[in-house]
Amino acid sequence: MKRNRKIIVYIAISADGYIARADGDVGWLDRPEPKGNYGMAAFFKTIDTILWGRKTYEKGIEMGMKSSFAPGVKDYVFSRRRQGVLLPGFEPATEPIKPFAERLRAQPGKNIWMMGGGEIIGAFLDEGEIDEFSIHVIPVMIGDGIPLVQPRHRSVPLKLISTRKFPDGVVHLNYRVLPKA
Repeated sequence: MKRNRKIIVYIAISADGYIARADGDVGWLDRPEPKGNYGMAAFFKTIDTILWGRKTYEKGIEMGMKSSFAPGVKDYVFSRRRQGVLLPGFEPATEPIKPFAERLRAQPGKNIWMMGGGEIIGAFLDEGEIDEFSIHVIPVMIGDGIPLVQPRHRSVPLKLISTRKFPDGVVHLNYRVLPKA
């Protein structure tokens, strides 16, 4: 099914598949960035909406985030519990995932960045609402932590769209999520 606005998980993981340490620490991501920051600037031009899980949003605040990444970008925070006051530019996502995603996709606009974390990625994946994974594998193993997708029994077929390697050992993998058979 062709969708006008794709929901894309654009994320970095350790070589052993974690997006953060168990306590949410992402210090292992700190590294000299090559020109173009692994394609982040180009990716950012393709989106106008960011979806955040509550824990990822709170980690962003802990790391110094004061508002949305950029003017004109809509930010939604998903949480099972009632949200307090959110940072400027952020809105609570209050409806179930399927109708929220359908409503968002029906609006004109660019693609949608699924920021994470693992729980919200898994929930959207289970509802068939993730179109692509754009994963930067960082050449470090952290041994334990928060997995890319919340663990549960699932089988999600993917099609490799592209790969790119960087001089520092980072590898970018871009996958399309295929329909379930």
